[in-house]
Amino acid sequence: MFLNAVFAAASLLAAVCHVDALWPLPRSLSEGTSALRLSYGFHITLPPDIASPPLDLIEAVARTQAYLFTDNLGRLVVGRGASDVSAFETAPYLPELTLSLAPGSTVLSITAEAQKPLGERDEAYTLTVPSNGSAASITATSTLGLFRGLTTFGQLWYEYDGTIYAINTPLEVEDSPAYPYRGLLLDTARNYFPVSDLLRQLDAMSMVKINQFHWHVVDSQSFALQIPGYEELAEYGAYSPQMIYSASDVVEIVSYAGARGIDVLVEIDTPGHTAAIGDAHPDFVACNLARPWADYAAEPPAGQLRMANKTVAEWTAGLFSAVAEMFPSTIVSTGGDEVNTYCYQEDPETQAILKASDSTLEEALNTFVMGTHGALLKAGKTPAVWEEMVLDYNLTLSNETLVLVWISSEDVQAVAEKGFRVIHAASNYFYLDCGAGEWIGDDPSGNSWCDPFKTWQYTYTFDPLANLTTEQYPLIMGGQQNLWTEQSSPSNLDPIVWPRAASSAEVFWSGAGGNLTAALPRLHDVSFRMQQRGINSIPLQPLWAVQDFAVVLDAHV
Repeated sequence: MFLNAVFAAASLLAAVCHVDALWPLPRSLSEGTSALRLSYGFHITLPPDIASPPLDLIEAVARTQAYLFTDNLGRLVVGRGASDVSAFETAPYLPELTLSLAPGSTVLSITAEAQKPLGERDEAYTLTVPSNGSAASITATSTLGLFRGLTTFGQLWYEYDGTIYAINTPLEVEDSPAYPYRGLLLDTARNYFPVSDLLRQLDAMSMVKINQFHWHVVDSQSFALQIPGYEELAEYGAYSPQMIYSASDVVEIVSYAGARGIDVLVEIDTPGHTAAIGDAHPDFVACNLARPWADYAAEPPAGQLRMANKTVAEWTAGLFSAVAEMFPSTIVSTGGDEVNTYCYQEDPETQAILKASDSTLEEALNTFVMGTHGALLKAGKTPAVWEEMVLDYNLTLSNETLVLVWISSEDVQAVAEKGFRVIHAASNYFYLDCGAGEWIGDDPSGNSWCDPFKTWQYTYTFDPLANLTTEQYPLIMGGQQNLWTEQSSPSNLDPIVWPRAASSAEVFWSGAGGNLTAALPRLHDVSFRMQQRGINSIPLQPLWAVQDFAVVLDAHV
């Protein structure tokens, strides 16, 4: 047993002795072992052929330069870099990083590039860092590609005793994502999160090249989004007047995200999960606050839109038209999960409408969804739905509809067989809240429904193409990790998300098949660098293990 542990530790040490702090791992990477110091006068030069560089590119350059001189991250080895002094004390200085766009490239802002449709986002870049002190360079065909290159460049550097240095030059990177969609869902309806918390998550997401913020902003518990023309929903449905996301808040969040290469996908879940709408429009909601809630909803409080009611259906379509104007993303989610049919069976008004129109509940749902999706398509948006809308009902959906698979990764194959594009979001791999215990009080076992806790290691083993045919591979757009916040608030937001969410970020940027042993020290770097930037990322191991796995061997061999 002991010998197995020693050999395992030796293998781990061999895997991590090569310095490589990049996350996600570039698709093509060549690096040396020479040290290079960052000049005190180091500067980043914008492309000379861009007469008027986009403001968010200028700001990205300024942020990158500031982080280089303020991260102050000591290398995660014994002495935190003291052993590197002999390597870097006579090393050349890097004076400059030049950015350039390939000839013929269209110059748009980072934001505009990030908000393009999935198939049109260009995040590719090439990074070169010589070891002899000549200028480093990033080349791309879009400002978004330049931004991704800046992110990678910023991960190369450590600080010791006032010197900022890298020890893996010369370096060559050719990089682009394996999948166009790499996301994080945050539920701000179960518990409210101030705008500052959302902005901090966007900073962390950007550090690991996550490019999609899935904002689950409303649910049965609260309706905090202030929508022009529908202000009564937040007025009555938010937890308090101080717990509302105003239209100006949305502009700030969307702008902040876009400048960091992130698109904001908003979700208004319908027709289920809509009890909060009943606070403003009680006649629109069936089974409103009905008891026992478990008969009428997946979780309390019960209540879902009377989708068979023509007035309600038209009002909801108008709501989505207004939401589409607020968010520049090409994707808007209409939700569609956990529709409770018993609620409608027990609702006299719904039953009367179905009987008068000689319609089934499924036909009413189809009409309702065609209305909401029609409003989005008219606004130039692509609808997204949860998997039930495809697997549990026979609905008329556009072939362009994006389907988020959440119940189980085993359901992906069935969605792909129907020809829909897939976003992985399965609870058995990607739910960050699993394993934290039950939040419903009357449960002696106290276990969460999706136990166990989803470790970063388990997520890292995910294969996005499992059980699919080669013909179905192009249907996989990527995936996301999800934080449902029944038991989360600003007090534990960062620790429950980071650095675990970085795991899927690498899976969907670099592709499946990464080596866990080699990934661990790189993920340590991510977590420690996040802490230096004010993100409360948790440790993955005791500090002694982070700094030197050889300690284990020295103690016994």
